[in-house]
Amino acid sequence: MNHVLRHITTGLLLCVALLTGRAEATVVINGTRVVYPAQDSDVTVQIENRGSTPSLVQVWLDAGDEKATPENVKVPFTITPPLFRLDGGKSASVRMVYTKEPLPSDKESLFWLNVLEVPSKSSDDGSSRLDFAYRTRIKVFFRPSRLPGNAASAAHKLTWKLVDGEGGKGAALQVTNPTPYYVNFAQVGLSIGERSVNGDGGGMVAPGGTAVFPIKELASRPAGDVKAQFNVISDYGAVSTIVQPLAP
Repeated sequence: MNHVLRHITTGLLLCVALLTGRAEATVVINGTRVVYPAQDSDVTVQIENRGSTPSLVQVWLDAGDEKATPENVKVPFTITPPLFRLDGGKSASVRMVYTKEPLPSDKESLFWLNVLEVPSKSSDDGSSRLDFAYRTRIKVFFRPSRLPGNAASAAHKLTWKLVDGEGGKGAALQVTNPTPYYVNFAQVGLSIGERSVNGDGGGMVAPGGTAVFPIKELASRPAGDVKAQFNVISDYGAVSTIVQPLAP
């Protein structure tokens, strides 16, 4: 990033920190996540301004630190264009290119796409001024070629175990992911007989990793016919419900 763009970046992030008011994004990403197949030369992301006024848009990737600024992130991707004006009612294509720095070939890698919107608003005298800034951040999954299995079936290979909640109180679900794919959840909970008990929300489990989801509604471990019940989010943002027996 050149010297001029660094100053622009700093200015935009200061706007995020200083401007107040009700922030409602009019610039949106078409999609809830991005999958980057390793064999592809690039991936295109569509961004749309659903408002009626123009916005200044900045786009960058980070490796998981949401506080990282565009000029100090280190990711193996370039974004074109990184900064542009998007008129109201218009859409734009942003091109993401993998720069070939080594990434694991036996599992997915996770990055985050940031879209910062700084809209303009006409004041009473007809001039323009900055009103507020809004950032959208979604997951980017870099998927190596020839991984075993497929992302759609990964959720069915998870292992779930009922464990104690935080501090030994209540109950939680521990999930282990033996696959090379990230599995994303909209909701994690339990099926207890004819009753469903939801946890505190969603999350994800990394390839080869383990994650724990508290079930704060329960004061103790339940007995009887208890199964894991969770809502999985697909590559395309679709949500499906899966019920699986618990491991001993």
